[in-house]
Amino acid sequence: MMTKAPGEYVAVDGFNTYVIRKGSGQPILIIHGGAPGASARVNWGANIDFLADNGFAVYAYDQPGYGHTDVPEDLSMEFRVTHANALIKTLGLDRFNILGNSQGSYIAARLALEHPGVKKMVLVSSGTLAPRGSNESEALSREHSERLAAYEPSLENMRALSMQTLYDPSLVTDEFVHERYEMSTGRNFEANQMRRGTPAPRPIYGELKNLKVPTLLLWGAHDSGVALERSLLLLQSMPGAELHVFDRAAHWVQWDQRDRFNTIVRDFLL
Repeated sequence: MMTKAPGEYVAVDGFNTYVIRKGSGQPILIIHGGAPGASARVNWGANIDFLADNGFAVYAYDQPGYGHTDVPEDLSMEFRVTHANALIKTLGLDRFNILGNSQGSYIAARLALEHPGVKKMVLVSSGTLAPRGSNESEALSREHSERLAAYEPSLENMRALSMQTLYDPSLVTDEFVHERYEMSTGRNFEANQMRRGTPAPRPIYGELKNLKVPTLLLWGAHDSGVALERSLLLLQSMPGAELHVFDRAAHWVQWDQRDRFNTIVRDFLL
C-alpha cells in the first residue's frame, strides 16, 4: 500500500535533502506536514505511485529536520519556506503544481504567493494556514497540539497517535506504524523537541486574497485537530477556490480516502 519508490539525496545550498522522484509529465511538488514521524513516504505513500502513473513528474521531499533530510540549526517555519524555494531552484522547476498537507499547506501557499511558476495548488487540512474559527475550534486545535507535543517515540505511542491521524483504523497497519515510528526517532525526535521553541508561522490570512492560481481545498469531516468550520473560513479567504469535504476521513484525507482523493487531485490538476 505504501509506495516503494526509491529516494535520493539532492544538495540544496549544500544541505542534503531527500527527494522521491517518480513519473514524467507535469511537475508536482508534494509537501508533507509537521507531525511526529512526518515524511514524504509516510504522508504521501498512498498517492505518489498513482500520480506518477497518471501524467505527473512527482517530487516528494523530506523537509529539513524530517525524514532522511539533514537537520538544520534553524528549525523555524521561515527556514522551511526558504528551503522549499531553494529546492525548486535546484530541481529546475519553472512551471509546476503544488500539493501540501497540514503545515505543508502553509508552505505551499507561501510558495504560490511568492513564486510565479506555480500553476495550480491543492491544500489538505491545514490548521497552520486556516483562520482560527470559534472557541470550540480553538479548543480542538489546542488539544491536537498537546497530543503531538506529548508524543514520546515508541511503536505503541505511534499506533495511538496514528489512530487520531486517520479515520479508518484498518489503515494503521504494522507497516504504516513502523515506517512512521522510524521517522520519529533519534535526531528527528530531537528536532521536533527543539522546534517548539521557534517562532510561530507568520499568519497570511490577509494575503490569500492575492493568490492568482486555481486552488482546491480537501478536508476530512472527522479531523480531530482542525475543525471543519475552518475549511469554510479558508475557502472564504481565497477567491475562486474550491472545497471538497470527505466523510469518513480525518486529518490525512490522502490516506483515508486515497482512491477518491487521487482521482479528484488528478482531474483538478490536468
